[in-house]
Amino acid sequence: MQPTDGAPHYRFVDRQPDTYPKPDLNPFMRIHREFGSPALPASSAQEAGGDWDAIFGRTAPLHVEIGSGNGFWITHMASLHPEWNMLGVEIRFKRVVLVAKKLRAAGVTTARILRYDAFMVEEILPACGIDGLYVNHPDPWPKDRQAKHRVLARPFGELVTRLLKPGAKLRIKTDGGAYIDEFAAAIEDLPLNIIGESRDIERDGTPWPEDDDRVTNYQRKFNEKGLPVYALWVEKPA
Repeated sequence: MQPTDGAPHYRFVDRQPDTYPKPDLNPFMRIHREFGSPALPASSAQEAGGDWDAIFGRTAPLHVEIGSGNGFWITHMASLHPEWNMLGVEIRFKRVVLVAKKLRAAGVTTARILRYDAFMVEEILPACGIDGLYVNHPDPWPKDRQAKHRVLARPFGELVTRLLKPGAKLRIKTDGGAYIDEFAAAIEDLPLNIIGESRDIERDGTPWPEDDDRVTNYQRKFNEKGLPVYALWVEKPA
């Protein structure tokens, strides 16, 4: 959408710290802006106009993790796949900084952590341009009145079909079996195929190659409690 003056319009507003009533209440608000690469403020992605090759300084397959948390998973996967450009998306200022610190400490130069709203990433990601999409332990929002906040729902399925390249895949891990079932039902009539599923990763393994993954923080905690972690592997047909 373009405003009448021709200037780009973005629904996600990346407010400057000084525009908040108490700009120093959350110190990570400023730190994430001043940190530098691999931390990426929303405004930087918006100004790049979706040119991720320019942001990374090279042309490579783009893989995106929605909700990077503390950064263990993306740091491992970026180290495992230096041939990828890896982008983590996280809304919380502190988590963006934590992820950036892990990537920098690991010497990873092929990943970035972006502060952005997961529901609005289509504004800054290329249509049919994502080579891999990953969601690890999204907030289940278990109450019915919270359903609108769930990532794994029909709108996200529609977003996935618009973002993934033909033949590209979505990987999901969650501690909510019902969450997986609801999402599978929600995408039944979309151009997406479920190519693998696990009802207990610890017992049955992941539906994708296990050496191409990392145990997440949440996954480890559930394993220690003897509780199952579920996985779903989805492909956009070639």
